[in-house]
Amino acid sequence: MDLTEKQRTAALAGESQLDSGAGEAAASWTFLSNHAHVLAYLAEHPDARLRDVASDIGITERSAMRLITQLDQAGILKRSRQGRRNRYFIEVNAPLMHPLEAHCTVGQLLEFVISQESLQRLHQQSAASK
Repeated sequence: MDLTEKQRTAALAGESQLDSGAGEAAASWTFLSNHAHVLAYLAEHPDARLRDVASDIGITERSAMRLITQLDQAGILKRSRQGRRNRYFIEVNAPLMHPLEAHCTVGQLLEFVISQESLQRLHQQSAASK
């Protein structure tokens, strides 16, 4: 199943495309954490402004900044200053953090969430940085 950019952005923002019949309760939680939402969003939009990350995911700018800082400190995300903006690079070979999922990499998680074009770009960047 290949999602359109609009469907992917809506999914990252927690908007449901399907009516499960359960109404509001069905849209009150997601399988992925806000860390994963931020990571997937930045994988698709590496030049995004913090304001855009926050509004498109549905969190505050302060929360987005905290999550980006935590991902950076964990070695999953790198920030590069380009003029007045940040550009984000994702380490696709970094292992996931929880013991239950530590056998998987960030790249494997992103395979299920982001577009093939973005995934190929991430792998090319990773190969070029070695």
